[in-house]
Amino acid sequence: MSRHPRVPVRTLAALSGSLVLAGTLTACGGDSAASDAKVVTVYSADGLKGENGDGWYDKVFKDFEKKTGIKVKYVEGGSGEMVQRAVREKSNTQADVLVTLPPFIQQADEKGLLQAYEPKGSEHVDGANKAPDGKWTSVVNNYFGFIHNKKELGGAKAPKTWDELTDSAYKNKLQYSTPGVAGDGTAVLIKAMHDFGGKEPAMKYLEKLQSNNVGPSASTGKLAPKVDKGELLVANGDVQMNYAQSKDMPNLGIWFPAKKGKKPTTFALPYAAGLVNKAPHSANAKKFLDYLLSRTAQAQVSEIGGGFAARKDIKATDANAIALDKLMDGVEVFEPDWDDISKNLKSYVEDWKSATGS
Repeated sequence: MSRHPRVPVRTLAALSGSLVLAGTLTACGGDSAASDAKVVTVYSADGLKGENGDGWYDKVFKDFEKKTGIKVKYVEGGSGEMVQRAVREKSNTQADVLVTLPPFIQQADEKGLLQAYEPKGSEHVDGANKAPDGKWTSVVNNYFGFIHNKKELGGAKAPKTWDELTDSAYKNKLQYSTPGVAGDGTAVLIKAMHDFGGKEPAMKYLEKLQSNNVGPSASTGKLAPKVDKGELLVANGDVQMNYAQSKDMPNLGIWFPAKKGKKPTTFALPYAAGLVNKAPHSANAKKFLDYLLSRTAQAQVSEIGGGFAARKDIKATDANAIALDKLMDGVEVFEPDWDDISKNLKSYVEDWKSATGS
């Protein structure tokens, strides 16, 4: 998406924790007779598949199969979970394509899980949103955010700052997904460290916030229904996933916590895709990656998926694109120190655990 600042996608963690398996996976370890099968197995972080079969993935999978005759077998979970599963299967590779959030797409590369392939159309993806060596390319751009229940917190009651969330009114009515497990949970750490001016003040804040926190959640996507029903008043999420969910969950309001007296902030949280090393259906995987970045699929990112096209030559003008631009208006998009976060993510998560007693 060219309408908002782009940032290097070199960190962040996973969305979701639940595992969804569509179809029976074939146990193959690279080139074999199975490579001729009309199938491609996709391991992906959640958020792009619709609650009612009406998401971007649903449309893409259906159209791709119609166009090529290749059936998509889909496995969904947290970004870290998908990478770890692929690591366990290295001697018997089953995934063909990995779609995950930073920093797990980089970790997948570091663990030797990806092979270089530059999909058709990737030349139109901003250089900051793809690997220089062709190991991965962003297919849907996205931003980190929070959600609140609009019915209970409408108008002047809608939260705007971090400080408001420590009020007793949010006792057991607030939840964020687990840092180090869920991407949006890790994003809470990233954003808090930015907004509060460093690790120590961020941890002090999160320690204070813990008295209102319901508890850990491996899945970010599962928090939205709770907010919509009023079981929770506030939770974390991301713009694309929550905007798509709001079609069926009318009480969801997307917002960006700010430090008192400061502008609301966010940062890029894209879905990045890579070809799995020794993919059992490598040729099919390349066709699938090409299709994800095709003009047709990219033009549907906002219209159907509620996200931001990865290709900068796609100028979306649909109603969703207009609404998303309005949502991002006035929000400061910052670029974290990705090198520092990539290097110290494990220690930051440990510090969070210590501060919150998690």
